[in-house]
Amino acid sequence: MDKLKQKLKKENESSCQHTSNSLSKSAIVGSLIATFIASTPLLFSLYESVPDTRIWNTFLFTYDSNFWGDAQYAMWVFTGKIIPLILVTIWFFTNRHWWYHVLLIPIVMYSYQIIQTYNIEDTNIDENQLLMLLPLLVIIVPSIYLIRAKIFNKINYADKTMEELEAEFMIKPKTLWGKVKQYF
Repeated sequence: MDKLKQKLKKENESSCQHTSNSLSKSAIVGSLIATFIASTPLLFSLYESVPDTRIWNTFLFTYDSNFWGDAQYAMWVFTGKIIPLILVTIWFFTNRHWWYHVLLIPIVMYSYQIIQTYNIEDTNIDENQLLMLLPLLVIIVPSIYLIRAKIFNKINYADKTMEELEAEFMIKPKTLWGKVKQYF
């Protein structure tokens, strides 16, 4: 009887340690994400440290701003697009609602805009991006509408709450790699 009690006690202690380890890992990751989000105004203002010259030389690289005029202006445009892209990407990977796939649209839009800002031949930035987003919109918008219709259909014929139905449609990978892998 004592051996059984000791075995149960050890299993209980090991499960408590596993829970506290995963909680502390989750708290650390959450704290890092929150700190990064809180520091985005500082990250946005980094463009002010770039010189007002056409060619920006650093010990790592040399940047030629070409048609932008000066490197500081080019970095201002870049940070104005990369910071929202990073924030929407964080939102996409941390969102637990059924509609989170809609966030792919602004992610692709900001990515396209960043690529266009450094396309030297194209001087018309942020134009015709709707045409590039159209194939993505054609896939995502009807898919989200069908999921929404399924949810409301189940609400009409079931006694479940909205939270229970969202939990039914929620995909919960355990790791960051699992979250990335579910989209490809």
